Amino acid sequence: MAITSRPLLAVDGDSFAHRAYHALPKSIRRRGNQGGGAIVGFANLLLRLYEDEQPRAVLVGWDTLDAPTYRHHALEGYQGGRRFDAELIDQLEMLPEFVAACGFACAKAAGYEADDFLAAAVADEEGRGGTVLVASGDRDAFQLASDKTTILQPVRAGEMARIGPAEVLERYGVEPGQVPDFIALRGDPSDKLPGAKGVGPKGAAKLLRQHGTLEQALEAGELAAQADDLRLYRRIATMDGAAPLPPLPDQTPTWTTAADLARAWELNRLAERLAALAQSAQ
Repeated sequence: MAITSRPLLAVDGDSFAHRAYHALPKSIRRRGNQGGGAIVGFANLLLRLYEDEQPRAVLVGWDTLDAPTYRHHALEGYQGGRRFDAELIDQLEMLPEFVAACGFACAKAAGYEADDFLAAAVADEEGRGGTVLVASGDRDAFQLASDKTTILQPVRAGEMARIGPAEVLERYGVEPGQVPDFIALRGDPSDKLPGAKGVGPKGAAKLLRQHGTLEQALEAGELAAQADDLRLYRRIATMDGAAPLPPLPDQTPTWTTAADLARAWELNRLAERLAALAQSAQ
C-alpha cells in the first residue's frame, strides 16, 4: 500500500460514545422511541474530525463489553463498579453499523479494548511510514504520542487539544514511552488501578526521571515490596499493539449510505447533514 501524506485517523469509539451519551439530552430519540443521543453525538464528532483532518482512512476501535480481557482476569476489581444505562449499551451496539455505513473501518474483538486497536493502528501505520491521529478522551493514549502520531484529546465542546511528545512531557513530566510506567506508579482511579502506595503523580514522575523505567527503579531497590503488583499494573496500562486490525486501505466516504441509514433510524437532522456532505463531495 502506497503511503500518502494524509494521516490515518484512529478513534476510541467507546470514549466518545460515552461522552456523547452524557452530554446530549435524552430527548433525542430514534425510530421506535429508542435512544439516539449517543449515536447523534458520536456521529457529529466523527464527521467533524473527518472534515477537519481529511484523513486517508478512519478506524474506530470498540470495547466488547460482554467479554472480559486479560486485564480483568489478571486484576480482580479492574474497572469494577462500572454500570452502563441500557440505552447507552443499545446505542453502542448500533454505532459500528453507522461507522461502516460511512465507509470507515471498525475493530472489535473479544479480549481486547478499544485502546488496543488504537495502539495496533499506530504500530501498523508508523511501520508503513505513515502518520496517525489518535482521537481519545483517555489519557492512557498519551503513550502513543511520537513524531509521527498526535493525540487529539477533547478539552471542551468542539475543541481538541493536539498532544505530541512535548505536551506529554509538559503534562506528566515523563516521555510517552514512560506513560505505562507512570500509570502503574500513580494509579488510575477510572480503571481501579491502585498504583504504588504513597506515590502520587509528582513522585511517579520523579522516580522515572531518576531511573528511566519502572523496571530499573525496582532493580535499584525502590518499592521492592510492591514489585510484583507494579509490574502487573504496568502490563495492564500498556496498550496491546498486536490487537487484530481490519485492512486499512485509503477510503472514500459513503455519505449517501450513511444518510440512508440515519433516515431509516429517523434521525433526520443527522441524515440531512450526511446528505449535504454527499452533495458537496460530488
